[in-house]
Amino acid sequence: MSASSSPSSRFVSSNEIRTRFSRAMSEMYRQEVPQYGALIELVAEVNAQTLKADPQLAARMAHSGELERLDVERHGAIRVGTAEELATLRRLFAVMGMEPVGYYDLSVAGVPVHSTAFRPVADSALLANPFRVFTSLLRLELIADAALRTQAAAILARRQIFTTRALELMDQAERDGGLNSADADAFVREALETFRWHSDATVDAASYDALQKSHRLVADVVCFKGPHINHLTPRTLDIDAAQAGMPARGMDAKDVVEGPPRRACPILLRQTSFKALKEAIRFTDADHGGTGSGAHTARFGEIEQRGVALTRKGRALYDSLLAQVRSMDNAGSAAPDYVGRLQQVFTQFPDTHAQLRQQGLAFYRYSLTAQGLAQAQASKIPSDADLENLIAQGLVQAEPITYEDFLPVSAAGIFQSNLGGEEQKQYQAHAAQQVFEQALGAQVHDEIALYADSQQQSMDQVRKALTGANAHVPADVPADAAALAEAQG
Repeated sequence: MSASSSPSSRFVSSNEIRTRFSRAMSEMYRQEVPQYGALIELVAEVNAQTLKADPQLAARMAHSGELERLDVERHGAIRVGTAEELATLRRLFAVMGMEPVGYYDLSVAGVPVHSTAFRPVADSALLANPFRVFTSLLRLELIADAALRTQAAAILARRQIFTTRALELMDQAERDGGLNSADADAFVREALETFRWHSDATVDAASYDALQKSHRLVADVVCFKGPHINHLTPRTLDIDAAQAGMPARGMDAKDVVEGPPRRACPILLRQTSFKALKEAIRFTDADHGGTGSGAHTARFGEIEQRGVALTRKGRALYDSLLAQVRSMDNAGSAAPDYVGRLQQVFTQFPDTHAQLRQQGLAFYRYSLTAQGLAQAQASKIPSDADLENLIAQGLVQAEPITYEDFLPVSAAGIFQSNLGGEEQKQYQAHAAQQVFEQALGAQVHDEIALYADSQQQSMDQVRKALTGANAHVPADVPADAAALAEAQG
């Protein structure tokens, strides 16, 4: 039987293809950037120490399924130059069960791109493998020099970043509804070529220099055969410990951790990195009396720590506090006293899970405890019981819903620190989500709506359990949906 006519039962799941791809990507990047291997080892040590020191955290993560996914968790980042490249990446990631989530306008922080994150969206798929790729599209219209803008567009129009076989396998997966194991392995091999580093530039030295002066990121996107993966990021449970441990392993860590300050209850996302490496490149005029070779700085290593996802109300508070910090003396995270300012201002953000729940600032997935399940089965809990009362009685436990996405200011801070640090070009704040989605060929998911759906599903399940319709099944979560919705704005 041919691969194209294989029955769906012979197809490997998109979760499995994503796992194979993320493993292959990690191995490739480890070979290309040896310090990435040291980064993985450092994070593994920090995580082991953190779990040993906090048995409650270990138990909570084991209960929620977070512990099993911790060691495989990665995110990568890629930057493309054309709408066609972005739309084809959407098709490529779809084979792996990854969909575009969120819209990020980085131009407000002086980086001429806008972005989305391709990732799994279903809770079960996230637990299987949460691999995600932050994907940016160059905004050529932000290049001030019209002639240079035209030249960059022409250079990008000449390249093909996908192999012929990769395109064929995308067509096949879309036509047949999946890939068998052999074709899935072939797809992983072919897709990996899009993300591989190429030291041969596609331009001469003068063109590279002109694009570099426009913005270092423009040169990175335009001047190479493909949109090389520029970092892979493992997840740590203590980013401050990881940051402190980087220098001893020969890593030039960025000065501050991006995102919220250290807290008892981590929220959203904190990120740090070792600074980008200088790598030798060869220009097209190397054999014709030109400059020949040079150095390019783009690829680096990053670490992230993920906290609880915030509701719209919580996110509005976070954004307002962060803006307050960054507006002080018009200084961002490069300010010498930035960390102290951040810590002080964020004392206004509640820092216990009870406060976050009760004030509708964060999303939680609740479950009946063993005692709660027993009482539900005996019909001893009213179906309209107050959620917080059930928690206080030990009948329900609350699990923070992990934030799976990104933060535009943090992403810009990482980009800038790895493009030489001095890049502070300012562009007019102009979120162009419709333009981005037109290039993508699809709408992006609203990430906050996804978290709200997860919480709502657990509310529905607990309601069934408490009414006896599903009391024999350990159910996920809570109470009065209307009250929570009102609290969360």
